[in-house]
Amino acid sequence: MNLVDYTVRHRSVSWMVIVLLIGGGILSFLGLGRLEDPAFTIKQALINTQYPGASPQEVEEEVTLVLEDAIQRLPYVDHIESTSSAGLSQIKVEMKSIYRKDDLAQIWDEMRRKINDNAMYLPPGAESPMVIDDFSDVYGIFLAVTGEGFDYQQLADYTDFLKRELVLVPGVGKVTAGGERSEQIQLEIDRAKLAASGFSVAALQQVLSNHNLVNDAGKIQVGSEYIRISPKASENSAVSGLSSILLGQANGELVYLTDIAKIKKNYVDPPTHLYRFNGDSALTLNISFANNVNVVEVGKAVNTRMAELEYARPVGVELNYIYNQPQRVEESVNNFLISLGQAVAIVVIVLLLSMGLRPGILMSGVLLLTILGTFIVMRIMDIELHRISLGALIIALGMLVDNAIVITEGVLIGMQRGLSRLAAAKQIVSNTSWPLLGATVIAITAFAPIGLSPDASGEFTNSLFWVLLISLFLSWILAITITPFFCYLLFRDQVANGKQAEPNDPYRGIVYRVFRHMLRFTLRFRVLTMLCMLAILATSLWGFKFVKQGFFPTTSLPIVLVDYWLPEGTDIRATERDIEQLEQRILSLDNVAKVTSTIGQGAERFMLTYNPERNFANYAQLILETHSYEQIKPTLNTITDILNDEFPQAFTKFTRISIGPSTKAKIEARLKGADPDVLRELALKVTEVFNAEPEAVTVDQDWHNRTKVLRPIYDEAEGRRLGVSEADLSDALKIHVNGLHIGVFRDGSELLPIVLQAPESERNGVESLQNIQVYSSTQGAYVSIGQLVKFIDIDWEDPLIKRRDRKRTLAVLADPNPETGITATDLFAKLRDKVEAIELPHGYELEWGGEYESQQKANKAVFTPFPLGILVMFVITVFMFNSIKQTLAIWLTVPLAIIGVTFGLIVMGAPFSFTALLAILSLVGMQIKNGIVLVEEIKRLQEVESHGWLEAIEEAAVSRVRPVTMAAITTILGMIPLLADVFFEPMAVTIMYGLGFATVLTLFVVPVLFALFYRVKA
Repeated sequence: MNLVDYTVRHRSVSWMVIVLLIGGGILSFLGLGRLEDPAFTIKQALINTQYPGASPQEVEEEVTLVLEDAIQRLPYVDHIESTSSAGLSQIKVEMKSIYRKDDLAQIWDEMRRKINDNAMYLPPGAESPMVIDDFSDVYGIFLAVTGEGFDYQQLADYTDFLKRELVLVPGVGKVTAGGERSEQIQLEIDRAKLAASGFSVAALQQVLSNHNLVNDAGKIQVGSEYIRISPKASENSAVSGLSSILLGQANGELVYLTDIAKIKKNYVDPPTHLYRFNGDSALTLNISFANNVNVVEVGKAVNTRMAELEYARPVGVELNYIYNQPQRVEESVNNFLISLGQAVAIVVIVLLLSMGLRPGILMSGVLLLTILGTFIVMRIMDIELHRISLGALIIALGMLVDNAIVITEGVLIGMQRGLSRLAAAKQIVSNTSWPLLGATVIAITAFAPIGLSPDASGEFTNSLFWVLLISLFLSWILAITITPFFCYLLFRDQVANGKQAEPNDPYRGIVYRVFRHMLRFTLRFRVLTMLCMLAILATSLWGFKFVKQGFFPTTSLPIVLVDYWLPEGTDIRATERDIEQLEQRILSLDNVAKVTSTIGQGAERFMLTYNPERNFANYAQLILETHSYEQIKPTLNTITDILNDEFPQAFTKFTRISIGPSTKAKIEARLKGADPDVLRELALKVTEVFNAEPEAVTVDQDWHNRTKVLRPIYDEAEGRRLGVSEADLSDALKIHVNGLHIGVFRDGSELLPIVLQAPESERNGVESLQNIQVYSSTQGAYVSIGQLVKFIDIDWEDPLIKRRDRKRTLAVLADPNPETGITATDLFAKLRDKVEAIELPHGYELEWGGEYESQQKANKAVFTPFPLGILVMFVITVFMFNSIKQTLAIWLTVPLAIIGVTFGLIVMGAPFSFTALLAILSLVGMQIKNGIVLVEEIKRLQEVESHGWLEAIEEAAVSRVRPVTMAAITTILGMIPLLADVFFEPMAVTIMYGLGFATVLTLFVVPVLFALFYRVKA
């Protein structure tokens, strides 16, 4: 008993399978996780190391170099980037693309061990390296906490309360706060009183080091009890506790700390990171999600919990969404589900109109069962609903009915030829089940480079392959089982007067007759036909140079990032003042919904494709949201005018958030070499080339401008005589300007630094440095800094020294002008030769980064497994037909798809992006699948039914007109909803036009090639 017999005779089993698919599919769909875009692993970690007082070059040579050497020994490393600035080393390490999330935890642990083992080689004064391996965490709920009239501490207390409560919500992974400021105990020293007391800074440190410590006073036995003894100070607050400290005696009098210093509890100044929201100072509350959860449901749970906690919100404090991923996901998934529904409706209508009512209903039912079954497997494999997986279902729709069309068409033709419905079903399944499986496997294999690509781009689109694999394979299973069962239920045997109806010609319609005449013409003039095909193909290949090139498009969200750079060396407070003014101007625009400003560094990663900038006091970023996507362009034009007219001191850049992996700049020329002066000279030449191209904008280089350095020239001889070291001089200077850390104070759960600092009135301007006094250990008194410093010099230094893979690297950056519509690929082609014509000194090299590098990596990752995929498809085809000629007749039609691709992309104005490249690969499978269906029928008619070659070719081509064209039409029309999606538009255009042209041409070219190979006489 074969499968058809089993499904027809065991109806209960067949209905049970159908019910399970329907029920399980619906339940699985409701339980699937939901995301806006698929997650991909950001294989990066940051290593930050403080080295207070060191110059950028000292940081580079003594800290960065040591850590880079240690990290570079790891076999997993792809590349290392570092930024050495005054007192701070920032290293970003990226692992090879072959590693996934599960591998990285162990890799980060190994990297930590390497770094800790090499920490002993860091110089004295350098702090322990801090490894940040959660750099890729995405905080999908990004909230601003503001309150007019509330000070920072009140906002911080409320934010801390929310952190403690919301982290307990099921599905929440992590809750953090952004823009937090550290507290400190400030001892504001009166210079005259300190000098009069005779106490040195070292003496103060000694006294404070013994204060506020936890000490063990032991335990005492009282009867049967053993009681712990714990002394406690009567004054526990920071200010009162420190004010009673006795320093010693001076001039016969007791000296307390408050006699020489004012004790304050305040915030570290200057701050390192600040947030503002709609013109007000703010903190942010950042919530990330656990793995494999439905973020929409978790978002609702967070909202419910926040509503329950409303009682604790102070009146006047406001919580506003900066970015609400659950809401965006719900909108995005719903829009894609609508697109999926539209695509299904289009396919169903096409089937009903072309195949008739009952066949149309039958195949529509099989299509829906296939989709529901796909949801079940997706749930098992933890594949979420998002842009890529839902897009894959839409792409697959036309292919999902291919197998069902062949089976249903075969049953109808068999019945028209006089067979019973059961006999017709058994015959067509017997004849086509294995060819259809081979064709399905080939179609799946064509998408394999996407699933096997180790690159971030491949990881981003990975679910496309798996959803297609699941759905296409399931469509074949249902085609040879449930489709014959439905055919048996819905069709009726054709009988006349109680007898089986006489057979008739099923291909007598006008469409078939016209096709037959055209086919005979091409077979008669076969050489001319092939020459015409080659001419059209050559023209399309030539015309491909007029197609726009792209990589990943930008999102359609109404969000724009505005990067704001002041000259290097600018104080963060000056940056904040500029941003306050800019915010007010932007908020006055009608189209602007909200503005969030992050000052000193980028925001927390609120989207996976958002790349936060590292710590720079002269940097700020505005996250600007308009009321609608259409308002972005006019709003940006207005803001550009405001920036040019009112903020000429700043370098600004507008960035749209990308769908998929993105780069800092679209065009990046990296110059590598040893000498910073030579690198800057070369960068100037590259910058001139970039600026000379009107379609290149936001031209900049990442070392920025050089900055001033004050260099007090220390008199070593006088210093030795007075017993004042260079370190003592540096401490005295730091007390005067920023404050010297001399101890810590326990305040509840926090350890507050104690900072010794001169009063603000004494530290205004460079002139005030002349009044600094330094303690002389030989004289036991304070001496003027003028006795130790010959003069104060002004020097210039590179504030940032950047390295890539242990070489100093200066990058010149640019972006394409959005007003002209030029793509990054086209702009790169204009600039490349001019830049590469610049003569480089020996030992210096040029390397291209930006979108070009990412695209090359992505293409390489996709095409590396492609030859294997082609080989597998070719081998399967040879096994199916046991003939090289028949295999070549199929494969030689594959390039015909390029004809439609070129035409479609030019007509629709769509770029040839990464998704279009994936569509080209998929067209290979679709083409071969169509060819297999046609060649298998030619072979069957010639070998089984003993037709001559010419008759077999003609009859097979005619018999496959409807299945092949219907499969193409359903695929093409099913793509229509994807044309509205900026990410899938290039893929949809490529498949629609490529498959459309190729299908029509295949119906003529495959028979012609057969006739040529077998020398069939017309």
